[in-house]
Amino acid sequence: MDAEYTVAGEQAPAEETAQVVNVEEPEVQAVDQGGGETAQPAAQGSDEMSQPAAEGGDEMAQATYQAGVVVDQSGGQGGGEMAELAVEDWDYQRPRRGEVRDGTILAIHEQEIIVDVGAKRDGIVPYADLQRMEPEALEKLSVGDSVPVYILRPEDQEGNLLVSLFLARQSAAWKRAQELAESGEVWEGEVEGYNKGGLVVPIGDVRGFVPASQIPGFPMGMSQEERLSRLAKLVGETVHVKVIEINRRKRRLILSAQAAQKQWRQRQRERLLEELREGEVRKGVISSLATFGAFVDLGGADGLVHLSELSWRRVRHPKEVVKVGQEVEVFILRLDEDRNRIALSLKRLEPEPWALVEDRYELGQLVEGVVTNVVDFGAFAEI
Repeated sequence: MDAEYTVAGEQAPAEETAQVVNVEEPEVQAVDQGGGETAQPAAQGSDEMSQPAAEGGDEMAQATYQAGVVVDQSGGQGGGEMAELAVEDWDYQRPRRGEVRDGTILAIHEQEIIVDVGAKRDGIVPYADLQRMEPEALEKLSVGDSVPVYILRPEDQEGNLLVSLFLARQSAAWKRAQELAESGEVWEGEVEGYNKGGLVVPIGDVRGFVPASQIPGFPMGMSQEERLSRLAKLVGETVHVKVIEINRRKRRLILSAQAAQKQWRQRQRERLLEELREGEVRKGVISSLATFGAFVDLGGADGLVHLSELSWRRVRHPKEVVKVGQEVEVFILRLDEDRNRIALSLKRLEPEPWALVEDRYELGQLVEGVVTNVVDFGAFAEI
C-alpha cells in the first residue's frame, strides 16, 4: 500500500513514496465491568489463549484468592501455612486501652510481672502498679495463675504492652458494687478504718464509706473525741451493709448498715413467723424499753411484751421489771402474720397470784403489805 507524506504543506514527489508493511496487532483483552460490547473481544481472546494450556501434558491449576485463603479451582484447597497465618491475622484483636482481659502469669520478678494476655507480645505489670496492691494479694500470686488485667498502654515508647493488676481488680470490684446496688443484696464486710464521719468498709478492692448516721444504734450529739473513740472500737468487726449510692466516675460508694439491718431483720421476722407457734416458750434478750412495754429480740426479730404482760402485779414502767440486755424466757402469746407482729408475755410463765391465795392465806390472818393506791372509797395494798 502506497502512502503519501506531506511536509510543511507541500506534496511529496510521486517517485518518493514509502512502502508501508501492514502488521496485525494482537487483540487487547478488554474487560467491561458493565458487561457491554468490550466484554466480547476479551472472551474471544481468552478462548484462544486457553487452548495451549488445555493441550499441554501437565494440567495447570488456576488459583483464586478469597479472604486470605487460596482456593484451587481444580478441586483442592491450597495455601498451607500461609492460609492459616492469614486467618489468624484476620481474627487477631489488638489490645485497646481500658480493656480488661484474662491473662496467665508467666513470670514474677521483683520489679515487674509478665502476663500472657493473648496478644502478639506479653503484657508487663510495672513496679508502680505492684506498689498499689495489698502485700497479702501479691503474696498469693504464682506463676500459672489466671488473672484479669487492665490494658494501660497498648504500646509504650519501647514497644511494651503495659497492663495493670490493680485497676483490673478495681474494675471487678466496681462491677460487683453495681450489681449489689441493683439487686439490693446485703454485703458482709469487715470494718478496716474510720474517720470523723463514719466507717470504711471495702467491697473487694473499692473502699466504701458508712456514714455515722447509717450505723445502727450509734448515738448522736457526742463530742468529736467521744465520737472517734466509739468509731475506733468498731474497727475489725464484721458488719452487714447495703449500697445506697454509687458513682464510679467520682469514685463515690456510700453504704448503710442501718438499711442492711432493717432488711435482714425483716427477713428474719418473716422466717420466725413461719417457725413460731402460739403457746411456745422461747429465749430472747431485752433489746429496748418503751412506756407501753419491752421489746425482746428473738434472734433477728423483735416481739413486744406489753406493759400488762410483764407481771401479775401493777407495773408503771417496764424498767421496774426488766432492763436492756437482760436474757429472758417469753411465752408466745399471739402471732399476726398480716402485720408482722409478735405478742409476747412474761407473766404467763409465772403462777397467777390469785390461784395461790387460798394456799398462802386464810381468813383472819395478819400480814404486811404496801399501799399502792388511795381512792375515795378506800386504799389498795399489795401483799
